[in-house]
Amino acid sequence: MCSSGIGGQAVLEGIMMKNKEKYAVAVRKPNKEIEVDVQEYHSIMSKNKLLALPFIRGVFSFVDSLVVGIKTLTYSASFYEDEEEEVEPSAFEKWLTEKLGDKLESVIMFVTIALSVVFSIALFMMFPLFIADTMKRFIPFITEEHVPAIEGVVKMFIFILYIYLISFMPDIKRTYMYHGAEHKCINCIETGKELSVENVRSSSRFHKRCGTSFLLIVMVISILFFMCIKSKSTLTKYLLRLVLVPVIAGISYEFIRLAGSTDNKIVGLLSKPGLWLQRITTSEPDDSMIEVAIAAVEAVFDWKKYLSDNGVAVENEVGEVEDAL
Repeated sequence: MCSSGIGGQAVLEGIMMKNKEKYAVAVRKPNKEIEVDVQEYHSIMSKNKLLALPFIRGVFSFVDSLVVGIKTLTYSASFYEDEEEEVEPSAFEKWLTEKLGDKLESVIMFVTIALSVVFSIALFMMFPLFIADTMKRFIPFITEEHVPAIEGVVKMFIFILYIYLISFMPDIKRTYMYHGAEHKCINCIETGKELSVENVRSSSRFHKRCGTSFLLIVMVISILFFMCIKSKSTLTKYLLRLVLVPVIAGISYEFIRLAGSTDNKIVGLLSKPGLWLQRITTSEPDDSMIEVAIAAVEAVFDWKKYLSDNGVAVENEVGEVEDAL
């Protein structure tokens, strides 16, 4: 079947599902009820068609994902902050609120995204190069020709180790379970099955359009880039890793987009490492998590129409089978 076009992410005790310009966050509240919030998000790409062109749209899609991701994480966390004892705002917090007013949330969002991007580039782009250059300086048999290969090995090691280590955190463990529920819901629909707890439970928790796969592809493409693009100048090497980030992100996005919409064997083979990595970043969810995922999907996506449009007969609310033709 064709790609449903929906995607999402796990949040604190819940799931966000996005379909076009609409997204929903479903959260299992402390009282065990499911709260669903539906919002619209208009990407900058909808206002400027040039930004939606292939290899350019990847960068802006990534920024959109960060913005929506932080908004939904903040929303889901708010249910659990209410359970904690209220703390008097500090003098600095009061000053910020007074000076920025309604703009405070936007400023915090911008700062959070900026810090996240800077941290990611420093840890996964700059630090591996620093390690490789340091090894070249102190180990006689390592030359400039070896630096890109060593940098690539260090980069992959740090990335996989980081994902693996955070998986031991209790909150992240549950988030990975919700991540699995998100994938299983999408796979359930895209394999032509009706969206029910039983059908979702039996679906795969691995999906080729996953953000984990995107990040891995970014790592791989960056390694290939810098094995081909070389410079003896230390400053130039670091600048290249900064300047080419949008290019690498754009190419990676196009690959993930293609992988999620084709059954081509070569693309499928190239997608395998990302699916293997999802063995760490996704876990089997329980039924209560699956119910949250279903609630998020149904708030933004008409899965019955999708199945019907793809020739799958769907049972209606009174138990009758609707003709798909």
